[in-house]
Amino acid sequence: MPEQSRMHYYLNWAKERIDEMDAALASLEVKATQASADSKVKADQLIADLKKRRDEFQASLKAQAEAAEATWARAKADLEPQWNGFEAQVKTYFESAGKQIEQQQATFKDIAAAQGKAWREAADKFHDAASQVATARRADIDAALKQMKSDASEAEARLEKLRQAGSSSWSVLSDALTESRRAFDEANQAAWKALKGPAAKT
Repeated sequence: MPEQSRMHYYLNWAKERIDEMDAALASLEVKATQASADSKVKADQLIADLKKRRDEFQASLKAQAEAAEATWARAKADLEPQWNGFEAQVKTYFESAGKQIEQQQATFKDIAAAQGKAWREAADKFHDAASQVATARRADIDAALKQMKSDASEAEARLEKLRQAGSSSWSVLSDALTESRRAFDEANQAAWKALKGPAAKT
């Protein structure tokens, strides 16, 4: 079970990033169809570049799908710069695009929704795995699941508050997404550690 739990952590981590990439791309593609000819060329190039980054990320993930825990740790370290490059390119686009508040808000909303979905799916997977564990650790597991759901609700509320404010810069929105992503990673890891039992906490 320990290796499987660790693998779930990495799979959740990677899936959350892919969901965000897909959400950002979908949002940008919608806006690109409404752009002027000159802007459309730039937007299409950005979208092509981001798709390439996403596809490379997915290909790297698929190559590691059957790997052992040590390989997963290396894979995460290898995937992190790819994720950071994708995220940086989106951030650069919004910082150089000027006052495209409507597009920023739409993209933020879509990415925040993808994050929320990842939180719920991770909690569901954890719940399913936890239902198969001996009752001796049930209290720890239930507490970890409750904390994960609570953290997810708090993260969604913070993102929704920012989304409703409507006038934040992409830098502020991006920072909020990064903080939510960090909280997701911590909650995901804590939940799977609780599932693995006391040996994982030493």
